[in-house]
Amino acid sequence: MTDIWTTATAGAAAGLGVAMPVGAVGVLLIQEAMRDRRSAVAAAAAVAVVDLAYAAVATALGPLVASALSDVEAWVRLVSAVVLAVIAVRGLLASRRPAAVQPLPDGAPAASSTRVFTRFAALTLINPTTALYFAALTTAQGATLSGGAAGAVFVGAVFVASFAWQQLLVGVSGLAGARISDGARVWTFRVGYGLVAVYAVKVALPLP
Repeated sequence: MTDIWTTATAGAAAGLGVAMPVGAVGVLLIQEAMRDRRSAVAAAAAVAVVDLAYAAVATALGPLVASALSDVEAWVRLVSAVVLAVIAVRGLLASRRPAAVQPLPDGAPAASSTRVFTRFAALTLINPTTALYFAALTTAQGATLSGGAAGAVFVGAVFVASFAWQQLLVGVSGLAGARISDGARVWTFRVGYGLVAVYAVKVALPLP
């Protein structure tokens, strides 16, 4: 039982380790929550599901994942950077229209949860850093995760920790978005998309 709790704790720490640093996807999640908390819940779930998937693959194939990604990592990063740059430019242009960043009024049609889930899952999937992070962690754990039960506990704990953090981020951001002024909200979105643009450059370098 002690070994299971140790593995669960390691998985939870790994999940929080990948979820808590607010990168480009985190910024976009915050902005989604400030506009529509319901769709942001789906977005947060998508991020946690991808974290679970990467953790599961890395637990099963650890060193192979790291080896496979090392050959194409630079190109995957470049694709990710281009996608983030496009999102940043579109967001900055949209922020010139105050209505584009206002919270959706009650009863207003929201974006499909399925579409939002798919969009955030794709954005998280094209980040090779997450896969390499879990590959490095699971390789370091070695024989500790070799058993099926231990691996399942580790992956499950990763998902629970990541999901809890993403939903907390959504809840706090949703409350903040409902309370700040219209002008402050516009500038929050502009700064956020500016950060996404900075992340795009950071992800792209060094070029392949």
